[in-house]
Order: sequence, then structure tokens, then C-alpha cells
Amino acid sequence: MSITQFMAGATIHLHRHDLPPGVTFGPMVAVDTETMGLNPHRDRLCLVQLSAGDGHAHLVQLVPESLGGRGYDAPNLRALMTDRAVTKLFHFARFDIAVLRKFLGVTTTPLYCTKIASRLTRTFTDRHGLKDLTAELVQVDLSKQQQSSDWGAENLSEQQLAYAANDVAYLHRLRDALDVMLKREGRMELA
Repeated sequence: MSITQFMAGATIHLHRHDLPPGVTFGPMVAVDTETMGLNPHRDRLCLVQLSAGDGHAHLVQLVPESLGGRGYDAPNLRALMTDRAVTKLFHFARFDIAVLRKFLGVTTTPLYCTKIASRLTRTFTDRHGLKDLTAELVQVDLSKQQQSSDWGAENLSEQQLAYAANDVAYLHRLRDALDVMLKREGRMELA
């Protein structure tokens, strides 16, 4: 499904229950999650977004068994999250890896967090959110309008899909820009 609000010329692939076999992302995959709230002990995981930084996004909708789904039995997604040959690229990794641990039962590794890299390099500001970073470092204005929408809905809207895809679409470019700053400031090893 192609969404016009997503990057021009890009495609959103929506999968239910798991990644299809054979989908690969190369040595680094951008990852984000959408949940029913911000408490990983209470609020269920609904969607995992993935991108190789190539302008395409794979969204995996996870549906609990109580709602007629397969629950969190997602062997291909689990394998990707634990593949030590693939770096998982997050913005605010702490939340996402906690949610992935709780619902998929995996320890996501290795990883890179653009929020941590930003805090280590952009010490001149307290604005380290994804919207702020993409605006400053890659000149893209992300809409956060769908952030607090119902991610547990059976059918997600085109606006929700575009929002979710955009949350992983620019992480590779952000990492590249932040790595330049980390090297410049002598903080790459700390990151």
C-alpha cells in the first residue's frame, strides 16, 4: 500500500502477525513500536515498524489471541530482533526494547539510539525528540498528529500507517548526521 503522506515514491508494507519469510533489511534496521499506552506492564504492543532506510517501511500488526489473532508468536520478527549481525536503530530505545522484551520475549541487540546520540552531541539544547531531530538534521517536518490514536484498532487508517512508517523512515539519515557530530565531539566511544 502506498501512502502519499509517507515519503514520496516509498511504499508501506502492512503484515499481520509476523514478517513474511525472506524479508531482509541489511546490516541495520530502523525499529519503532506503537502500543496502547506508555506503560509496558499494562499497555499491549500493537505494531512494530521496520525500515532499511531505503524509503520503504514494513509494519507488523500484532493481534492478541483474545481478539482472534496469533498473539505474539512472531518467529521471523523475533529472529530479526536477536540477530547479532543486524544493528537495530531506534529513537528512544529504552521504551521500545522494554516493550519488545515483554511481548516478544526477546533481548534486542545490538542497538543504536538516536535520542542518546543526540543528548551526547546536541548539549546546546533540551530538544531531543524525533520531531525536533528530523526538522533540524534532515529538514523534514514530521506530523505527530496520530501519536495518540487507537493503535489496537483492527483496521488502521492510512494516516496511522503513514505516521508509523515515518517514525522509522528517517532514522538512518539521523544516525549518519549524529555520527558526524559524535566523531567531531570525540564521543563516539561513549555512544
